[in-house]
Amino acid sequence: MTDPNFDFDLIVIGAGYGGFDAAKHAAGKGLKVAIIESGDMGGTCVNKGCVPSKALLAASGKVREIANYEHLAKFGIHASPVRFERSKIANHANNLVSNVRENLTKTLKRIGVEIILGFGRLEGDQKVGVRDNNGIDKIFTCKNTVLATGSSPFVPPGITLDNRTVFTSDDAVKLEWLPRWIAIIGSGYIGLEFADVYTALGCEVTMIEALENIMPTFDPDITKIAKKNLIQSRDIDTKSNVFATKITPGCPVKIELTDAKSKEIVENLEVDGVLVATGRSPNSKNLNLDSVGIETVKGYIPIDDQMRVINGEKIIPNIWAVGDVTGKLMLAHAAAAQGTIAVDNICGEHKEINYRSIPAATFTHPEISSVGLSENDAKEIAIKESFTLGVVKSYFKANSKALAELESDGILKLLFNKNNGKVLGAHIFGMHAADLIQEIANAISRNQDVIQLATEVHTHPTLSEVVEVAYKQAASQVK
Repeated sequence: MTDPNFDFDLIVIGAGYGGFDAAKHAAGKGLKVAIIESGDMGGTCVNKGCVPSKALLAASGKVREIANYEHLAKFGIHASPVRFERSKIANHANNLVSNVRENLTKTLKRIGVEIILGFGRLEGDQKVGVRDNNGIDKIFTCKNTVLATGSSPFVPPGITLDNRTVFTSDDAVKLEWLPRWIAIIGSGYIGLEFADVYTALGCEVTMIEALENIMPTFDPDITKIAKKNLIQSRDIDTKSNVFATKITPGCPVKIELTDAKSKEIVENLEVDGVLVATGRSPNSKNLNLDSVGIETVKGYIPIDDQMRVINGEKIIPNIWAVGDVTGKLMLAHAAAAQGTIAVDNICGEHKEINYRSIPAATFTHPEISSVGLSENDAKEIAIKESFTLGVVKSYFKANSKALAELESDGILKLLFNKNNGKVLGAHIFGMHAADLIQEIANAISRNQDVIQLATEVHTHPTLSEVVEVAYKQAASQVK
């Protein structure tokens, strides 16, 4: 399949999970592939995101479990006061990052992908430029290009970073110190996960949210039980409907809070540290997108469901984009799926992605997960498509495994079409919610209905029976 008229059949710009999977899949299909990376191989997820943060969550979760003396006493277990070494927890995360990054790099080299270190950019039709760290510039020709440049933490105006006392998740994963009192700006999944880490390790947390309610992106029923377990039961103070309009690094860090409605300053805080967790911005600058006529939308590169870059209804030839830079679903596994689908289409197959079947998880203790539609979106679609929406709830407190673990505070909400039984979405809070959601994600991917699913036998006693109960409840309501 290699085309001798080009230096490469495919050049991938960006070596995060989206770029990695695209390059790996393309090499497996016999294409001559190069991947360009300006930073560390593995991108945000491996180096500054999901990999190190989950290592921190795993370690701090152990601390939380051992330090929960009341919980252990219910089992008849009496533990000594817990001790931990911050530096060794940090080393655990750093070592994991190094191992994953090394394995990823070895995999690409082993299958023949050429790794080019430097800043990649488009140079017109079927050309890619690379400038290395020494300033040496080269131009390569390629039949197709995949843009997989990811995203970076978004820092609102008025917030000054010093990457020590005021920092983003990029620096938080290093766990270089533990502020006695830390403010977390934002209550999305990043803010929640780090609040979980910091409170487990003895820090006092103030969570600041610009919108009216804490955890605004989660299902309301999930938020209700999650707030009780993840926020109200811990050393966390919350402030909502206020903007952190000015943050000044130092000892202490000074925070100016402004009312979201009146725009008046309502409070000034002084804390030891601030984590800015206000979302992420696409890395689309400096790609020379104008050279091929690509126009971004709020910085995101627009694509169709085949990963082809588009400008309105016009397809930009030979250019594809995957991952965070597209703004579709800013998840590592979504980027990986997009990368594989892009290559399939490059190779002449007709593949499209189903975003509704891609699950998301927040790795707090307990976890939160979701897949498919929110209840509000499902209601709108039900009206538009003239079907009756079904909603059932299954509770962990009726599950033998959860009761055995003394972890029965959990809920699964299942959304489905009452007319045909098709699964539309699910939202879970509880122990191992991130694992449980996959079964429902698979059902959505396969377009299965709850009548079929209700007949499937689940192992007893396991948490999977929470899903089984929801399916059976839903099946009884199908018209």
